[in-house]
Amino acid sequence: MSKISVLILQPFTTKISGDFDHVIIPGVEGDFGVYAEHTPFITKIRPGILQLFNEGSVQKYAIHDGFVTVDANLIRILCETIEGMDEIDLSRAEAARQRAEKRMKETAEADIDFRRAEVALKKALVRIDLKKNESL
Repeated sequence: MSKISVLILQPFTTKISGDFDHVIIPGVEGDFGVYAEHTPFITKIRPGILQLFNEGSVQKYAIHDGFVTVDANLIRILCETIEGMDEIDLSRAEAARQRAEKRMKETAEADIDFRRAEVALKKALVRIDLKKNESL
Protein backbone atom coordinates (compact mmCIF):
# COMPACT_ATOMS: atom_id res chain seq x y z
CA MET A 1 0.00 0.00 0.00
CA SER A 2 1.27 3.46 -0.89
CA LYS A 3 1.87 5.94 1.89
CA ILE A 4 0.83 9.55 2.11
CA SER A 5 3.08 12.12 3.77
CA VAL A 6 1.60 14.29 6.50
CA LEU A 7 3.00 17.60 7.64
CA ILE A 8 1.25 19.35 10.54
CA LEU A 9 2.42 22.86 11.25
CA GLN A 10 1.71 25.21 14.11
CA PRO A 11 2.74 28.88 14.04
CA PHE A 12 6.15 28.22 15.60
CA THR A 13 6.81 24.52 15.12
CA THR A 14 6.30 21.39 13.09
CA LYS A 15 4.13 19.12 15.22
CA ILE A 16 4.04 15.99 13.02
CA SER A 17 5.95 14.94 9.95
CA GLY A 18 5.69 11.38 8.65
CA ASP A 19 4.22 8.86 6.26
CA PHE A 20 0.90 7.10 6.93
CA ASP A 21 -1.41 4.58 5.27
CA HIS A 22 -4.36 6.95 5.49
CA VAL A 23 -5.70 9.86 7.52
CA ILE A 24 -9.15 10.93 8.74
CA ILE A 25 -9.53 14.69 9.14
CA PRO A 26 -12.42 16.63 10.74
CA GLY A 27 -13.51 18.97 7.95
CA VAL A 28 -16.09 21.73 8.21
CA GLU A 29 -18.50 19.65 6.13
CA GLY A 30 -17.77 16.39 7.97
CA ASP A 31 -14.90 14.00 8.52
CA PHE A 32 -13.06 12.89 5.40
CA GLY A 33 -10.46 10.21 4.69
CA VAL A 34 -7.37 10.66 2.56
CA TYR A 35 -5.18 7.97 0.99
CA ALA A 36 -2.18 8.27 -1.33
CA GLU A 37 -2.98 9.59 -4.81
CA HIS A 38 -5.97 11.57 -3.51
CA THR A 39 -7.49 14.31 -5.62
CA PRO A 40 -5.95 17.66 -4.60
CA PHE A 41 -8.10 20.12 -2.66
CA ILE A 42 -8.04 22.68 0.15
CA THR A 43 -10.55 23.07 2.96
CA LYS A 44 -11.01 24.33 6.48
CA ILE A 45 -10.95 22.02 9.48
CA ARG A 46 -13.25 22.18 12.48
CA PRO A 47 -12.55 21.13 16.07
CA GLY A 48 -12.46 17.35 16.07
CA ILE A 49 -10.31 14.25 16.26
CA LEU A 50 -7.56 13.78 13.68
CA GLN A 51 -6.68 10.11 13.08
CA LEU A 52 -3.40 8.97 11.52
CA PHE A 53 -3.36 5.29 10.50
CA ASN A 54 -0.15 3.35 9.96
CA GLU A 55 0.36 -0.41 9.72
CA GLY A 56 -2.59 -1.37 11.90
CA SER A 57 -2.17 1.32 14.55
CA VAL A 58 -3.79 4.72 14.89
CA GLN A 59 -2.58 7.96 16.43
CA LYS A 60 -5.33 10.33 17.54
CA TYR A 61 -5.10 14.05 18.18
CA ALA A 62 -7.53 16.77 19.21
CA ILE A 63 -7.28 19.47 16.55
CA HIS A 64 -8.88 22.89 16.78
CA ASP A 65 -9.49 24.76 13.56
CA GLY A 66 -7.10 25.37 10.73
CA PHE A 67 -6.68 24.61 7.07
CA VAL A 68 -5.65 21.52 5.15
CA THR A 69 -4.27 21.14 1.66
CA VAL A 70 -4.24 17.74 0.04
CA ASP A 71 -1.99 16.95 -2.88
CA ALA A 72 -1.58 13.54 -4.49
CA ASN A 73 0.86 12.32 -1.83
CA LEU A 74 1.10 15.12 0.73
CA ILE A 75 -1.29 16.47 3.35
CA ARG A 76 -0.39 19.83 4.89
CA ILE A 77 -2.32 20.95 7.95
CA LEU A 78 -1.83 24.40 9.40
CA CYS A 79 -3.47 24.81 12.80
CA GLU A 80 -3.05 26.78 15.96
CA THR A 81 -3.68 23.89 18.36
CA ILE A 82 -3.21 20.14 18.09
CA GLU A 83 -2.97 17.94 21.18
CA GLY A 84 -2.12 14.30 21.72
CA MET A 85 -3.83 12.25 24.41
CA ASP A 86 -0.90 12.71 26.79
CA GLU A 87 -1.21 16.51 26.48
CA ILE A 88 -4.86 16.66 27.58
CA ASP A 89 -5.86 17.07 31.22
CA LEU A 90 -9.37 15.64 31.50
CA SER A 91 -10.32 17.58 34.65
CA ARG A 92 -9.17 20.83 33.04
CA ALA A 93 -11.19 20.05 29.89
CA GLU A 94 -14.28 19.28 32.00
CA ALA A 95 -13.87 22.60 33.84
CA ALA A 96 -13.54 24.42 30.50
CA ARG A 97 -16.72 22.73 29.28
CA GLN A 98 -18.62 23.85 32.38
CA ARG A 99 -17.33 27.44 32.07
CA ALA A 100 -18.30 27.59 28.39
CA GLU A 101 -21.79 26.22 29.03
CA LYS A 102 -22.29 28.75 31.83
CA ARG A 103 -21.11 31.63 29.61
CA MET A 104 -23.42 30.52 26.81
CA LYS A 105 -26.41 30.64 29.15
CA GLU A 106 -25.41 34.04 30.53
CA THR A 107 -24.55 35.69 27.21
CA ALA A 108 -27.27 34.39 24.91
CA GLU A 109 -28.11 37.97 23.95
CA ALA A 110 -24.52 39.13 23.36
CA ASP A 111 -23.68 37.45 20.04
CA ILE A 112 -19.87 37.89 20.20
CA ASP A 113 -19.51 36.48 23.71
CA PHE A 114 -21.88 33.64 22.86
CA ARG A 115 -19.79 32.69 19.79
CA ARG A 116 -16.58 32.68 21.83
CA ALA A 117 -18.20 30.49 24.45
CA GLU A 118 -19.50 28.18 21.72
CA VAL A 119 -15.99 27.74 20.27
CA ALA A 120 -14.55 27.10 23.75
CA LEU A 121 -17.26 24.49 24.34
CA LYS A 122 -16.48 22.68 21.08
CA LYS A 123 -12.78 22.56 21.92
CA ALA A 124 -13.46 21.23 25.42
CA LEU A 125 -15.81 18.55 24.08
CA VAL A 126 -13.21 17.34 21.56
CA ARG A 127 -10.58 17.07 24.30
CA ILE A 128 -12.99 15.18 26.56
CA ASP A 129 -14.04 12.84 23.75
CA LEU A 130 -10.43 12.03 22.83
CA LYS A 131 -9.34 11.46 26.41
CA LYS A 132 -12.35 9.34 27.41
CA ASN A 133 -12.06 7.17 24.29
CA GLU A 134 -8.29 6.82 24.18
CA SER A 135 -8.44 3.02 24.23
CA LEU A 136 -10.62 2.85 21.10
